[in-house]
Amino acid sequence: MATLAAGAGLALGGGSTATAATPLPPHLFAPYFETYGSGSPADLAAQSGAKNLTMAFLQTEARGSCTPYWNGDTGKPVAQSVFGSDIAAIRSNGGDVIPSFGGYAADNGGTELADSCTDVDKIAAAYENVITTYDVTRLDLDTEDNSLTNTAGIDRRNQAIKKVQDWAASNGRTVQFSYTLPSTTHGLADSGLAVLRSAVANGARIDVVNIMAFDYYDGAQHDMAADTMSAAEGLHGQLAQLYPDKSPDELWAMTGVTEMPGIDDYGPAETFTTQDAAKVYDWAVAKGINTLSFWALQRDNGGCPGTKGSDSCSGIAQDTWYFSHAFAPFTSGGGPAKPDFTLDLSPAGAATAPGGSVSATVRTTALGGTAQTVRLSAEGAPKGVTATLDPASVTAGEQAGLTIGTASDTPPGSYPITIRGTAASGGHSAVYTLTVGGSTPGGGLANGGFESGTLSPWTCDGNSAVVKSPAHSGNYALRVSPAGQSTGECRQTLTVSPGSHTLTGWVRGNYAFLAVGGGAQASGWTTSDGWSRLSVPFTADATGKVTVSVHGWYGQGDVFADDLAIG
Repeated sequence: MATLAAGAGLALGGGSTATAATPLPPHLFAPYFETYGSGSPADLAAQSGAKNLTMAFLQTEARGSCTPYWNGDTGKPVAQSVFGSDIAAIRSNGGDVIPSFGGYAADNGGTELADSCTDVDKIAAAYENVITTYDVTRLDLDTEDNSLTNTAGIDRRNQAIKKVQDWAASNGRTVQFSYTLPSTTHGLADSGLAVLRSAVANGARIDVVNIMAFDYYDGAQHDMAADTMSAAEGLHGQLAQLYPDKSPDELWAMTGVTEMPGIDDYGPAETFTTQDAAKVYDWAVAKGINTLSFWALQRDNGGCPGTKGSDSCSGIAQDTWYFSHAFAPFTSGGGPAKPDFTLDLSPAGAATAPGGSVSATVRTTALGGTAQTVRLSAEGAPKGVTATLDPASVTAGEQAGLTIGTASDTPPGSYPITIRGTAASGGHSAVYTLTVGGSTPGGGLANGGFESGTLSPWTCDGNSAVVKSPAHSGNYALRVSPAGQSTGECRQTLTVSPGSHTLTGWVRGNYAFLAVGGGAQASGWTTSDGWSRLSVPFTADATGKVTVSVHGWYGQGDVFADDLAIG
């Protein structure tokens, strides 16, 4: 294990003895960790299985400063007291970290270190301070937006890299530098190439050129795996021009690729799927690239279906930590990907009258290795409801039919039925929501637990959505997102028997409301950091037609709801 440096770091040309940190492996999976978010990097690394992290970002607190802080926050200096214990825990688990300078906000706002500071020696000293404080062997320089056109900043950065490399060589220390740059589908744009040309001109050795294989913003529909490969092939040709003495294999060995799992900032036309992850992994192993990464670890969950560019979820249906698990074996030398599969339903739910039936297709996709046999089963069907799978066993990549039949006396309501696939590698599941129509004597709400993974039959205002986390029970909950001019209300109209009923549900957040309108009038609210049960009694009129709603309050933040029912 590497030893954490105790001092604040070496000034340029200082006389302190550098420790001998452990070099990073030649093939590395190191997803970005958003240091500006909540959560411990060590805890999330352990949960996800991503042993190595790229920690983003370091930047100055204001233009003109030469002192980097985590996120530009003066309360988070480069010091052992900030992330030191996390880094030690990550190393004790066999991993390491790569501090990353820059990022879009810093590059756009002039607080990227080399843009902000005009003294090359101070830039170099700041790099050294990070290296010695955390005893790391690689720094990442995320250079985009305005930093790509700041010629003076580009030259200062590369001059500082050269000084740090000379210092490291004289102290027997291993230090690498990686440039993370935006990419087209055919390689770097000229602005990115200019950064590398400056490095060559200033004698700065760049160990890894890491392309961002997302956010193309070209208005096209993208096959993200194919575009990753074409972008990297383009980069490979560009590096061959810049470094003519390197062999093709050596050029691949200085190539890095960073993906953005799910829907990127542009939108659904640029969606990196679970199937794309398997293709890119196999390609990265075959080419022998240096670094495989994605932005960012906190996004590796399916908590916000349909949402683009989120910092906290991928916007697609996926298992939590799916992409981390898919890419993690790359660090150990890039052996063949472990066999796995995905499972989904089309459609994910439907309605029928009592005595009727519905059907769907169960689709499986093989991921990595040899396609496995997947055994299918249905769980959770209520009494009188049958769920038949034909065939009951498929080879990953094949489909099966699902038929669900109801009895004439099946009570109206919403019924989540779990379709499970089990193989040697483990299991995956999807939820089919069966809605049985008719009046609801007890007042059953359709999709009251949101286990369909969709809003239907709820109608919502603004950006309200079904999310995976936090959920009170099951796999999903409702997120209501109020705005300045909207409470974010989600509503559902149904018919109950006339007379007394009670709407119940679990809620959390500021000013979380449950209400009943139409043929009854009642509401209740609470404010709670955790899940809190609300109970709203109401009396339905002779029509029995009521509208149930969940909402927050103007500008007061997101509200979550789950397990809604009428009794």
